[in-house]
Amino acid sequence: MTTVWNRAAGWHRPLMLLVSAMAVLTVVAAVGVVADPRVLTGAPAWLKPLKFALSFVLYGVTLAWMLSLLPRRSRLAERAATVIVAVAVVEMVAIVVQVVRGTTSHFNGTTTLNAALFDIMGAAIMVLFLAQAVLAVALLRRPTPDRAGGYAVRLGLGVSLLGMLVAVPMVMQRPAGAPAGINGAHSVGVPDGGPGLPLVGWSTTGGDLRVGHFVGLHALQALPLLAILLDRFVGARLDALTRARLVLVGGVAYAALTLLLTWQALRGQPLSRPDGLTLTVAAALALTTAAATGLVLARRSRRTPVVLVG
Repeated sequence: MTTVWNRAAGWHRPLMLLVSAMAVLTVVAAVGVVADPRVLTGAPAWLKPLKFALSFVLYGVTLAWMLSLLPRRSRLAERAATVIVAVAVVEMVAIVVQVVRGTTSHFNGTTTLNAALFDIMGAAIMVLFLAQAVLAVALLRRPTPDRAGGYAVRLGLGVSLLGMLVAVPMVMQRPAGAPAGINGAHSVGVPDGGPGLPLVGWSTTGGDLRVGHFVGLHALQALPLLAILLDRFVGARLDALTRARLVLVGGVAYAALTLLLTWQALRGQPLSRPDGLTLTVAAALALTTAAATGLVLARRSRRTPVVLVG
């Protein structure tokens, strides 16, 4: 454990400072959830800062770890990461300021100040998206020692960019019955703030675009974890090329799942109550993924020499 911490201490410093700040904010927001009785859009006022702070802890650690995998430093990637840190701070400051003021941060154009803060947040996310795209391109140009790990990092960055894009329909929603000045919504077909799943708050009565957004963003962790598990548990039985192909299959399936969940939400359908069409498409995706995995393993088996004992 000490070795891990020592290695992490040498990772990209701005990202690690962000992680430290967001860890502190996580504690503050958790206390706020318990101690502050205010409710915003049907949820504890400090729940949004808590969720965003936790997300930025994971995001920052993951990006810093990815940069540490490069055999040589990439100044372009490091500068892009520093830009990400700056806009993440802007995003979090706006969210916390609005909680302190007792109002919502997202989709809020009810006053000039609220609209300005939401516009700043929107611009910050656009800059973050572009900076991550630059970072992804920089990593594409640099070889990594492990092929499967390299695929996982690049696919994770790419699919997480898709996860950011599938949130675009949120700002295009015009929810019926919403107060004047509210332009956008997480939910589809029902107002924001209604009944939702525990912790995450995803709507249980209508579609919720946060589902696909969440799943897509966390490809950044899920696909590298897949590569690590393949190396740890089957690395001795599978060659590097086969493991890389399995990661590729996993990345494509993960991107398809992100789109499926977004499509389900856009049809006004809760995650917890998929209809027959959604279940059919999900089954087709599962079967296609299983078939692709089988083909990769079968191709590997055909390359394995047969040793005759006589």
